[in-house]
Amino acid sequence: EQAVAVAGGIIGGILLFVPLGITAYLLWKKFCRLFSYEKLINPVKTTNANAIFQDQANSETQLKSTRSRSVPFIIPPTLHGRDWIHLTNEEQVQEDRDPYTTPHGPRSSFHSLAGAYVVGTINPDLYKFPEDKSETDFPDGNIGRLWFSIEYEQESERLLVSLIKVRKLQPPADSCSPFVKIYLLPDERSYLQSKTKRKTLNPQFDENFVFQVSSKMLLQRTLKFLVYHVDKQKKHHLLGQVIFPLKNETLTEDNKLVIWRDLEKENLEPPSEHGDIQFSLSYNDYLGRLTVVVLRARGLKLQEESPAVGVYVKVSLMNHNKFIKNKKTATLLGTPNPVYNETFSFKVDQTELDTASLSLSVLQTNKGEKTLLLGQVVVGPFMYTRGKELEHWNEMISKPKELVKRWHALCHST
Repeated sequence: EQAVAVAGGIIGGILLFVPLGITAYLLWKKFCRLFSYEKLINPVKTTNANAIFQDQANSETQLKSTRSRSVPFIIPPTLHGRDWIHLTNEEQVQEDRDPYTTPHGPRSSFHSLAGAYVVGTINPDLYKFPEDKSETDFPDGNIGRLWFSIEYEQESERLLVSLIKVRKLQPPADSCSPFVKIYLLPDERSYLQSKTKRKTLNPQFDENFVFQVSSKMLLQRTLKFLVYHVDKQKKHHLLGQVIFPLKNETLTEDNKLVIWRDLEKENLEPPSEHGDIQFSLSYNDYLGRLTVVVLRARGLKLQEESPAVGVYVKVSLMNHNKFIKNKKTATLLGTPNPVYNETFSFKVDQTELDTASLSLSVLQTNKGEKTLLLGQVVVGPFMYTRGKELEHWNEMISKPKELVKRWHALCHST
């Protein structure tokens, strides 16, 4: 009976441990599969990279213990058949290492291909900002460039102007001590002035100025910057000016505009009897478009100096003394020196340039009263004009697609 009991115990133990052994064997086999990886069925076709794939064949076997079978290492389809011509041993793609998961073994051959980017890496060429050439590209004949910023506080009705810097000044002497006067036109009697910077052609100002102006009148105003040089005798010499109308800008407290403009030489000649007007002409022979940019007028003889008096410019296209079309600028109030900076375009065939002409009329208007003509100028071919007006027209034709800017005296002839 004891022998039977012992034999039964041995048989029961065997029956108990056999399933446990089988289970342990299956778990061990599954554990081994988790740390193996599946080799590529279709290797990448390369030409010059074959040597590198052969050199690293042995190193790839070292990664089998860490690669997951469920996530095989596969080359993206877009890279199949890529011809890696400029491949060298020194050209490798930099990849980020995770100290917790990345094995301390050689990289795979795919990471050594020059010019290839692993998924998740950044190509720095795609994130380059455009180069700021405002301080390097200066056109021929440039006399300086001015930077400033503007913003408007609606609640307090204050215009904030920051004078930032001026570059590449062209003084009459070797040394230069510049300063800037700032006007808010049409008020030319008062201005704000910067500090004087000693002995520099590239002054850095970083000064703030405040003008009080209502929101209703803001778009009627124009900023004027005059850059002066002070010589040893304390005399002031005007180096250039910048005229900046506010009507084309959206000024808010959340929108601080930083702007740069090239300096212009001021017209030092006294205004003509009825005033002067400045505008640019351009003709595009490919599109058959005649473009007129009405810039500003000065020295106008207003019939009545009142804030309610408005001044505008009417541009008329004529052909054989026949009216074709006219366009008008905005009306600016209460100033004999309005600044417009408005562009108009007319359809004119190239064959019509010998018979077409432009008439620019400066008109004064007042509420409930008749419109008055303050002055007029006509530019066109030899059939209609002479002198500066003819020269302006011919220069426009000789320089297609280029804006040609000039001042013209107004007259009352019709």
